[in-house]
Amino acid sequence: MDYRSPLSRARGLGSAGQGVHHWRMQRFSAVALVPLTLWFAFSLASLDGNGYTAFAEWLSRPWVPALASLFFAAAYYHAALGIQVVIEDYVSRESTRVALILFANLVLLLLAVSTIVSILVTALQGSNA
Repeated sequence: MDYRSPLSRARGLGSAGQGVHHWRMQRFSAVALVPLTLWFAFSLASLDGNGYTAFAEWLSRPWVPALASLFFAAAYYHAALGIQVVIEDYVSRESTRVALILFANLVLLLLAVSTIVSILVTALQGSNA
């Protein structure tokens, strides 16, 4: 005979902890993306349009590589969270779901690292020119 209450039996089951964390992280990353996206869009629009040289010159300014890296890191993290939700909602087999989530996270991590490294390399080349 089990003398535990229904609440104590239910604790730790379902999305009572992890789902809320995932939801909050998705909202925090979305809120962080609002000012970063506005900054990034207006900064790119303010370039005089001389191609790579103007872009590299802009990217070599103080704080621009850091803010651009933050923008892309937040964007890829937000994308990973969103793709995970879509996979969890539409893939029914547990093994396939786990494999797809791991694959998506790996691809997005590689994209984020390559993007940030590209930003830093371009910023260093722009400052040397």
